[in-house]
Amino acid sequence: MPVDPERDRRIARRRRLLIIETVLVLAISLGQSAWYSILRIIERMTRGVPLAKQTSTLNASVTPGRPWLDLGYQLSDIAFGVVPALLAIYLLATVNPPRGGVRHRLGLVGPRWGHDLGAGVVIAAAIGIPGLGLYATSRALGINTTVQASALQGAWWVIPVLILAAVMNAVLEETVMIGYLITRWLQVGWSTLTVVLASALIRGTYHLYQGWGGFLGNVVMGAVLGLIFTRTRRLLPLVVAHTVLDVVSFVGYALLAPHLSWL
Repeated sequence: MPVDPERDRRIARRRRLLIIETVLVLAISLGQSAWYSILRIIERMTRGVPLAKQTSTLNASVTPGRPWLDLGYQLSDIAFGVVPALLAIYLLATVNPPRGGVRHRLGLVGPRWGHDLGAGVVIAAAIGIPGLGLYATSRALGINTTVQASALQGAWWVIPVLILAAVMNAVLEETVMIGYLITRWLQVGWSTLTVVLASALIRGTYHLYQGWGGFLGNVVMGAVLGLIFTRTRRLLPLVVAHTVLDVVSFVGYALLAPHLSWL
């Protein structure tokens, strides 16, 4: 094939623009969380208190004692939390869209909806059960904080909000970290192994605030989900799996923590 310098320049420019695009999407979403988690783990490691005696609180109240205002804050966080996922899908659809379109590339087409739901539950069990063991081991080794999965109490809306928060986390993380980044980085020309590992490492990094156990567990989770996506091209099972994991964690903690002192 004859050399076409102009074509090579266009391809190189397109790749640079796609890389810049992914950096910017990460900078306003989970990449920003990763950076702050790095700062947080540095602060925790230099605090003079062992990690095992520190607590990481998720789903905390913003205005304690003012439930209606707190509900407004919680719902606002959830609504704005899905915006980076919507932006990622919009960019995939309008800027150098993948062959076949975004819905086809992410597997958001029928008729396998029922299969996707079932697969998501199976994936959640396969990841969640070993994950509990890793969390317990990390705490015993002193390399992880105690994770308080919910600090919302005393309002009728706590359980619905926790479920919505779980859905938001799943949609945001799996759309951006798996559907968007893997698609874009494959378009850039990176290998499947490279894009899966890079995505998994970023996922682990934005969980560093929990400790090294949280980092390792989420790297493994990200690698598994990334490999599943590259094989199946179906995003919905991953969203379902993540939702199930977070619902069990958030709602289970809220219901059981008042009765189990070791949580």
